[in-house]
Amino acid sequence: MRRQEAEALILSAAEKVFAEAGFGGATMQLIADVAGLPKANLHYYFPTKEQLYRQVVQNIFQIWLQAADIFDQADGPAEGIGAYIDAKMEISRRHPEGSKVWAAEVMHGAPVIQDYLETTLTDWTNGRIAVIERWITEGRMDPIDPRHLLYMLWATTQHYADFGHQIETLNNDTPLSDAQWDAAKASVKRIILNGIGANDDI
Repeated sequence: MRRQEAEALILSAAEKVFAEAGFGGATMQLIADVAGLPKANLHYYFPTKEQLYRQVVQNIFQIWLQAADIFDQADGPAEGIGAYIDAKMEISRRHPEGSKVWAAEVMHGAPVIQDYLETTLTDWTNGRIAVIERWITEGRMDPIDPRHLLYMLWATTQHYADFGHQIETLNNDTPLSDAQWDAAKASVKRIILNGIGANDDI
């Protein structure tokens, strides 16, 4: 097995195990079992559980960062924030375990990735705040606090991953269909864009 394939297999298994058992409850043996690999293979690519855990957390964050590229390329808030909502909700649909790992880590005070929050996340957030403030100055949206807008975007879009079981329960115990996901994205965009006065910018 090539290194890239092996790492992808291990990270996928680790994402599932960390999401279900947390950092404390997960073991390298359990992750190896889920991946279908000898435990020695895990230690070859990831010498410690903490190193593997950090990689899982950083992976989901990098996926979120890529989704936010539209902020820098968009002509205005309706396009930029609308596309960001679409992308973040699609990530919640396709990578729910990664989102759950991130949420659990932060809710426990980020004991493993606090340095990551203080550097990478802080820099990214400040960059998006600058973009939103520019749109406000240009009169493209209402003068709201950019931080609270970002918090609302994160909370809303990641809810569909972190509370997926609850959503399925309320959906007659079935996952959302393609049509329901499309409707959910449209609803979230309408609510948020109307709320910040950005729909006229479409």
